[in-house]
Order: sequence, then structure tokens, then C-alpha cells
Amino acid sequence: MKYLPSGSRLIVAAMVAVVVAAGLASSGSGQPSGLAAAAGDPSTDKLAQVLARGTLNLSTDPAYYPQSYLVKGAKRLAHTKCAANEMTANQIAGYDADTGKLVAQRLGVEACFVAPTWSEIVSGHWNDRWDISYGSGAINTDRMARLYMTQPYYAAPQLFFVAAKSSYTKPGDLDGKTIGVCSGCTHELYLAHTLKIPGVKVTFKVKNTKMALWETEEPGLKAVAAGKIDAFLCAAPEGFGVIHHGARLRAIKEPGFFMYPTGFVDKYSAFDVKAFMAKVNSVVKGLEADGTLKRLSLKDFFGVDYATKAGAFSLDTIGQQVR
Repeated sequence: MKYLPSGSRLIVAAMVAVVVAAGLASSGSGQPSGLAAAAGDPSTDKLAQVLARGTLNLSTDPAYYPQSYLVKGAKRLAHTKCAANEMTANQIAGYDADTGKLVAQRLGVEACFVAPTWSEIVSGHWNDRWDISYGSGAINTDRMARLYMTQPYYAAPQLFFVAAKSSYTKPGDLDGKTIGVCSGCTHELYLAHTLKIPGVKVTFKVKNTKMALWETEEPGLKAVAAGKIDAFLCAAPEGFGVIHHGARLRAIKEPGFFMYPTGFVDKYSAFDVKAFMAKVNSVVKGLEADGTLKRLSLKDFFGVDYATKAGAFSLDTIGQQVR
């Protein structure tokens, strides 16, 4: 597939929707009869609503390679259940987007995508405009106040990316330096030494740093290559994706920490999400157990398996109570 270059996490003004057949059950009904029969009231229950609607509404960033990006030249076909202001599955590609499609497929519904800003996603209060977010957002204590966490779908090292010709070789070399991070992302908490990841011991490997904030990773990484800041801290796939497109950067091999991206579900949904959460967790665990997510990671993340480590993570360790 071809992709468009990445950019800021802003709402896409004009979204072109196209048909996805992969999200439909083999029966052609759009719902597996057993799951639909077991669901509750669509007016109060999120899982029942998704099944009755025949779509799983997902948030995405259409410019976040290699996790999610627009498929160039995709056309809207007939017979989609997605709303006119939603993108359908063959318009969006990448690891995050493809994970959402797989979850929709195993629910027996069609995947449809919307593109809110990152701040809208992590703030909660979605007003049920989308059902779940696969956007490489990680489990942390701060977000648990507003969002439910589903089974992590990959686990990636968070690396310091520096200019290719710089002398930095270990995180401690960046003490007192200017380090860029994504605003509102887990990395901002890390540099502030306030990050807490339930079930994971976080070791802060840099100190006295000056923080530079960007809406998304790519401009900050390019600022490192241009010599404007000393380093940028982000997940390995983002950094290597920018390097893949020609940026003269390299990664310090020792990770700052590991992050567990998860599916977010809004705590403020008007619907009961317990059955939905349980089903999504079961689906993701199945995708991990049968090797589907490993194969997807190898395809989308430059031959690296980031899925297996996530499969060993237990949600029981975070002490989440789904009401």
C-alpha cells in the first residue's frame, strides 16, 4: 500500500470513506448470531449497540506512520454501513488501524474510523462519537482516571533519538539537555519524573532536562536532525519510521522505559461497557495467542515483533475496576 506522509494530530477536514468487506461476518449478516443473541439492550449496552449497528467506530490519526495512515487513492464503494463522515477500512492502514479492523472482524462488524485530536482522545468525554481508540496510547495512572484500558496490543521500547553524528551513547549523556516529547503523551510525564505505569517499575534515566513539546512526534524528531534540540523521546516505531523516510537520526540503544499501548474506552460513555470490554479483551488475547498480532507487527514495524511481550501483560496488575 502507498501512504501519505505524516503530519500533526489534527482533525482531518475532509474524509473520504470507502467500503470494507473484511469486517463483515461470513454469513453476510454483519453479526455473528451467537454473539448478537448474547448481547444486552442496544439502548444501554455498548456491545449490544455495536452489534446492532453493525459497525465498530474507531478513532485514528490518518497521518501517523507506521501506526496509521491514509491509503492513497482509496475510493468509497457502495454498501458500507459507515456514516458519511467516517472513513472505512480500506482508506486507513498501519498497525493501530489494522488492529482495530481485526477486532471489528472478530466481532462480526464493519470497522469505521473518525479522526479526533489526540487531546480529545485522552481527555475522555467522547459523547460516544467512537467506541474505542487504538492510537498507540499507553497505559498509565493519569489516563486511568478518564479511560478504561483494554488488553495491550503491543509493547514498545521508548527510545531517545539523537542526531546521527552526535556523541550521545547512553541516556545519562542527555542530563541537562533539551529533549523533545509529544505534548500530552506518556513521555512528557517521564521527563517530569511523574510517570506511573501500574504493574511496571519505571526508572528515570535522565535528569535536569529541558522539555520541548510538539503536538506529534515527526516535527520534533526532524528538529533533532536539524540540530535545534538535543534528542527526542518516543516509541521505537515512530522514530524508526522517520528514519525510514530519510531523517539523519539514530537511536540510543538503551531504552528509557517500556510502554504498553492499549485500546482506550471512555469512562464517561452513556452505555454500560463491561460486556464490551470483556469481549474486546478476549479478542485481543486471541489475536496474541494465535500469532496474528505478531505477524502484523513484523509487517508494519520493520520486521520487529512488539506484540509477544504485550501478550504476557496481565490487566489484573493495574487494579482497574470497570463499572
